[in-house]
Amino acid sequence: MKCFKGVEECIEAGIDSPEDLCVLYSNRAACFLKDGNSADCIQDCTRALELHPFSLKPLLRRAMAYESLERYRKAYVDYKTVLQIDISVQAAHDSVHRITKMLIEQDGPDWREKLPEIPAVPLSAQQHRKEEPSAELLQARAERAEQEKARKAEARFTILKQEGNELVKNSQFQGASEKYSECLAIKPNECAIYTNRALCFLKLERFAEAKQDCDSALQMEPKNKKAFYRRALAHKGLKDYLSASTDLQEVLQLDPNVQEAEQELEMVTNLLRESLLANAQG
Repeated sequence: MKCFKGVEECIEAGIDSPEDLCVLYSNRAACFLKDGNSADCIQDCTRALELHPFSLKPLLRRAMAYESLERYRKAYVDYKTVLQIDISVQAAHDSVHRITKMLIEQDGPDWREKLPEIPAVPLSAQQHRKEEPSAELLQARAERAEQEKARKAEARFTILKQEGNELVKNSQFQGASEKYSECLAIKPNECAIYTNRALCFLKLERFAEAKQDCDSALQMEPKNKKAFYRRALAHKGLKDYLSASTDLQEVLQLDPNVQEAEQELEMVTNLLRESLLANAQG
């Protein structure tokens, strides 16, 4: 292979930089490792490390070669040295975990005492990189952020609803409608907020908007008596007495005991009759 020749050719050409030769030995070791020639891989990695101690790639490749030859103690030492240089090398973490189990099975509870000495990597050789969070950690952070966002939104919704209700009690219907609109911006599928805002619109004589809110409420809860009743009042305000009558009859069908609906139905029926008579005379 081409990389096998690289080291000798460079030496013959007079290239003697330790850094350059280290890279060449390390690259040739990678070729040996790929071909399954672990012994020559270890030899070249060792040469590379003599030229440039604590170089990450030759250490990692030698560890892998030792592991393939089942020389687990030496592999363990090299992997641990790699992690002193760069804590973020996941392959080294995985291998240390795997080899530890093998060494415990092989050497028993005193396996650490049978290990060669793990060299202390000088600070100058350590790569102080902040370890990037895993995908699982990022997902957990995103979920926590989403939960916190939802919690704050729920708390805000509750406060706005309470403020709206208080304004209604004080007949401040414009302010109340604005609070309910803010509620719906947070939770657009809250049926009760639509019927509450519809009441405000009725009081403000904004009948078309009241009807629209009741329509929205009935899409969510097709048997909502309050929505039918308030839509009937909106129809009445829009002088659509026939639709008002239909909605009031729906209320009474759902609950015959709603006296307000009975009274409104009688009133709307009279208005409808008067309207028909006026049209007939006109």
